[in-house]
Amino acid sequence: MTSEPSTPPAPPVRASSNGIARWVFWPTAVVVVGFVVATLISPDAMNAGIGAVQGAIVSNFSWWYVLLSFGFVLFCAALGFSRMGRVKLGRPEHAPEFSLMSWFALLFAAGMGIGLVFYGVTEPLTHFANPKPSIADLQLQPGAQAQEALATTFLHWGFQPWAIYVVVGIALAHAIHRRGRPLAVRWALEPLIGEKRVQGGWGHTIDVIALVGTVFGVATSLGLGVTQISAGLQSLGVIPEDNHWIEYVIIAVVTCFVLWSVLSGVSRGMKWLSNINLVLAGGLLLFILIAGPTQFIAKELVQSIGHYLQNWLGMSTDASAFAGEAGAEWQASWSTFYWGWWMSWAPFVGVFIARISRGRTVREFILGVTLVPALVTFVWFGILGGTALFNEMTLPSGYTSVIGTDGSVDSNAALFQVLEQLPAGGLLVVGAIVLSAIFFITSSDSGSLVMAMLATGGDAEPRNWIRVFFTLATAALAAALLLAGGLSAIQTLAITIALPFSVIMVLMCVATFKALQRNVRRADRLRREALISDLSEKFGLESDDDAIESGPRSADTWWDGLSSKRQQAIVMGVAKAAEELPRETRDRLFPRRKRRE
Repeated sequence: MTSEPSTPPAPPVRASSNGIARWVFWPTAVVVVGFVVATLISPDAMNAGIGAVQGAIVSNFSWWYVLLSFGFVLFCAALGFSRMGRVKLGRPEHAPEFSLMSWFALLFAAGMGIGLVFYGVTEPLTHFANPKPSIADLQLQPGAQAQEALATTFLHWGFQPWAIYVVVGIALAHAIHRRGRPLAVRWALEPLIGEKRVQGGWGHTIDVIALVGTVFGVATSLGLGVTQISAGLQSLGVIPEDNHWIEYVIIAVVTCFVLWSVLSGVSRGMKWLSNINLVLAGGLLLFILIAGPTQFIAKELVQSIGHYLQNWLGMSTDASAFAGEAGAEWQASWSTFYWGWWMSWAPFVGVFIARISRGRTVREFILGVTLVPALVTFVWFGILGGTALFNEMTLPSGYTSVIGTDGSVDSNAALFQVLEQLPAGGLLVVGAIVLSAIFFITSSDSGSLVMAMLATGGDAEPRNWIRVFFTLATAALAAALLLAGGLSAIQTLAITIALPFSVIMVLMCVATFKALQRNVRRADRLRREALISDLSEKFGLESDDDAIESGPRSADTWWDGLSSKRQQAIVMGVAKAAEELPRETRDRLFPRRKRRE
């Protein structure tokens, strides 16, 4: 079959002599620096403003976040199980760049992050102690309430976040590997708005929105990591109590390690740290599984996944419409925050998974990206959260409850409060602190690389000074968020930044569908031409050169000149060949005309 002709690579967005795309870098720098300066000048006013923004967005757009997160899962399923799922993300001759196991391992690395460490114990316990209003009204028994707590946690970390990443990742993978475009978000919309607009003001606006969202999204994660590292040090008795200045020192120290990782190069920095973290995370899970309630964890994990799948549709579309103010507050703290957080991270993760997926089909990409990381997170929360829930329900001898008398859970310290009561608790706490710190470093390092790519118009090897700038910018932004209101400010910012990018994601879905449909139609045409060519060669349809050159009349004359026996042989041969084709292909190539009455 004839291969699709090569698409000429688009020229990169023009960069200045210092390597940056001015209309992307400087607007982003102004927004980030302006936010940090405004927070330093008037933190109370910024805190009030952030609260007002949160109230407005949650009141008016929480349904939009719920609808989009659900719709993106349906979009991914529609692509994956349609004929578009057979389209390869790359040229026809491209084999997958990574083996299947290596690819899964990289997806696992992308799925792990500070958020999993921060919420691994906190979220299931909080949903158990303070369930969402619709669950609280049911007044369930502790076992059933624990089941709902894990199912709600699985919802926030399961298929939806990875479907959000797929929307961006598959659009970028198609642009990068199929059409030879640069590593910039703007090119994902080329099938919809055209190359001229992509390289002009529209493209600059798209990249600015994606870049600002990535900066604030990474800063959100770093803020969570810092507060947890501080809580872990308090658990060990290293520092006495919560103190913003101590958190700023932690940011400064960890940022120094990030700069070392950035300047040392991927092979010496990132890979080394990523391998350490993979071993630490796996070792932590394995130890808790063995030292904790092993049989309970095994049964709970299987049952919780089943409960989540059984109730996924209703949970995915629950916008707390009938829960009043309490429902709106719960949405702002949990579901709306998560959907916004994932969307703000989507450019970062999307570029990463697109980069490693050359040679995969659309179906492989969707199934691999949505299923493998989701299963990893189910295991993570099933072991960490399941252990915490078991201890809270059974209260074994010597165990001190992590849930306060008023039902509160210390989101920063809950993980360490559970770990320190397990065998070798002190060692586990130290391991968790190191895990959070390395996640901080790797997230900031890889995030600075993606941000630098976007700021340079798609340069795969941006200059170090640009990466250093974004490393320092995200560190300063994380510090500003802590000053402006801590976790509440972090959550509000994630929700806010995701709003404009969510519109771009909807456009990405349209552009991706349009591009893949074009690929399918072209593949059908090539298969039809190949079939006709094969039949022509096999049954002598090209034996008369005049018929080929002169068009239908010469062909008709040629056909009429054949003997009836030869005509019958050709017709029978073509009919037999057609019967061997799949019915769908046969009906498409040889459509039946309706008989006239």
